Parts: sequence; C-alpha cells; structure tokens
Amino acid sequence: MTKDQIRAAILRNLSAIAPEADLEALDPRRDLRDQLDIDSVDFMNFVVALHQDLGVDVPEADYPKLSSLDACVAYLAGKTSAS
Repeated sequence: MTKDQIRAAILRNLSAIAPEADLEALDPRRDLRDQLDIDSVDFMNFVVALHQDLGVDVPEADYPKLSSLDACVAYLAGKTSAS
C-alpha cells in the first residue's frame, strides 16, 4: 500500500465521521480533532474505521500519533510498509 492510498483511506474515513467537513482544506500538520471539531468518540470511531479499512491495529496509547493528517499517514505507512 502506498502513502497516497493510505492518505485516501484516511480522508475517506474522515468524511464518514465528519461528512460536512471540507477535507481538501485540511492543514496536514494541524490537529485533526481541532480542524474537524470532532470529539473523542468520533475520533475513536475513526480509528476503528481505519482498522477495518486497512487492517492496522492502533493501540489506544498510539492515538496521539494520529493527531494530524501527516502524522496519520506516517504512522500507518510504518505499520503497512508503505512506499
């Protein structure tokens, strides 16, 4: 899986959690929860959706590593051996 595929999966799952959000306007370095105004339950649902979509287990201790779009891509790329 490439980083572009991972990014597409992240955006797809974010759009399910925050359908009203303009995902193209996301700053890839800023906190997703702040930008999308999602709460901890929505964020947990996002992580579960990523697990189902990509087959990557994300322990709760690693949730902070998914804080921004860039951080999500980097974390998941490391877990999926993305190129």
